[in-house]
Amino acid sequence: MHRIRVHAEVSGPPRTGQRSTPADPREQAYRGEVSTDARQVTTASLGDVVDALAGHRLTVLTGAGVSTDSGIPDYRGPDSPPRTPMTFQQFVGDEAFRRHYWARNHVGWRHVNRTLPNKGHQALVALEQRGVVLGIITQNVDLLHEAAGSRHVIDLHGRYDRVVCLECGTVIGRRELADRLDALNPGFADEIGAVADVEIAPDADAVIEATSHFVAADCARCGGMLKPDIVYFGETVPRERVERAYALVDAGDALLVAGSSLTVQSGLRFVRHAAQAGKPVVVVNRGATRGDRYAVVTLDAGTSETLTELAEVLPAPRASG
Repeated sequence: MHRIRVHAEVSGPPRTGQRSTPADPREQAYRGEVSTDARQVTTASLGDVVDALAGHRLTVLTGAGVSTDSGIPDYRGPDSPPRTPMTFQQFVGDEAFRRHYWARNHVGWRHVNRTLPNKGHQALVALEQRGVVLGIITQNVDLLHEAAGSRHVIDLHGRYDRVVCLECGTVIGRRELADRLDALNPGFADEIGAVADVEIAPDADAVIEATSHFVAADCARCGGMLKPDIVYFGETVPRERVERAYALVDAGDALLVAGSSLTVQSGLRFVRHAAQAGKPVVVVNRGATRGDRYAVVTLDAGTSETLTELAEVLPAPRASG
């Protein structure tokens, strides 16, 4: 049996996330009319989730918990080791930090590149094909939703397989950069050892200590600073991308959050937006999240098994009009 917390929306003060965008009225805390009394905790079946979502067209917001069954650990899950991701300010402001990051990423990206979608990703594809899921807003950079076959995906925090020059804006493939880094650092990967023996983070960072001898690459076009095409902690999500995500939330009848603790504002704002618009919010995650107060149902469970069950039992959405 899954443990399900069923409760109503409540108000709460806004909390600033590390990934942010300029002030927007939609990103203010939802001011509900419900008291902040202790939430009821019950033991029930998946039926509560199905009842909340049945007949609705869903927008899905996913986080690192969706990819853990593919072998990519998350940052904040109950069993996750302590980790402090590198910030944007550290990356651009310190050559040693930057060299350290590229050395670790040079190992880590290979692991992410060979990772395969799991049953949770596949279940979302099935739901999209039946018209239940309109699209996915993912906080992950691993591209596993696309690899599984999802067609409408917004990669909110970017994607690990591209690199951008911060000077001229040139974008290249991560594999192309890997070839250059191999040439600049012959034998580096062999010195580190098998990738399977190295701890990998969700942003393709690998836990490696000895990186002082690593040589990073500059932009081949202008000599500028290269950076993975992902949104770092402390960096701004592009406004156009945020607007597309808001539009996707608006297009759906309900919002399903899967595998995210909603710790940072970049994901939490869409939960607040959906709740303020009166759309049902359902959260499926291992452990509590910052968005639980806005949800009509929260399910403490893994995403792979839950999404697979939903793909089997959720009925097609009601015809509009």
